[in-house]
Amino acid sequence: MDDIFFMNRAIELALIAEKEGNLPVGSLITLEGKIVAEGGSKVYIPRHDLTRHAEMEAIRALPPELWKDPSKLCIYTTLEPCLMCLGAILLHGIGRVVIGTGDHYGGADVIRDKLPPFFKERFKQLEWVTPLMPDECDPLHQRLLDYEEKYSISE
Repeated sequence: MDDIFFMNRAIELALIAEKEGNLPVGSLITLEGKIVAEGGSKVYIPRHDLTRHAEMEAIRALPPELWKDPSKLCIYTTLEPCLMCLGAILLHGIGRVVIGTGDHYGGADVIRDKLPPFFKERFKQLEWVTPLMPDECDPLHQRLLDYEEKYSISE
């Protein structure tokens, strides 16, 4: 299994989320080359909750026994994580993040140099891979931006 395979699955999760009435963002977590948790955006359905980003859904879905060594975990996401999701990734100590495409509008990479000391140290330990598949993930991001513009709501 490789990064392209896992990102393609994250894209599938984004498309499922979109079909369900949510924003087209998908995420999954792997451990030792196996998918161990998945999540798609659920910010609108089943109820309006803006904390239910795809990355947060994947993190919540990870079985507790797999948190023993979070540095071995890799989270894949179709869109660069926002501040909330980056904070959760850093707090949990996930070791690797693979991003389908950047998000210059709401992504957290722009604050990398302004992180407080604890988070800055965690970020230094993190492998941050981006953009892996912009040609495939940019259209998902554009649909998210179009939806946001139309309804003035953001994930």
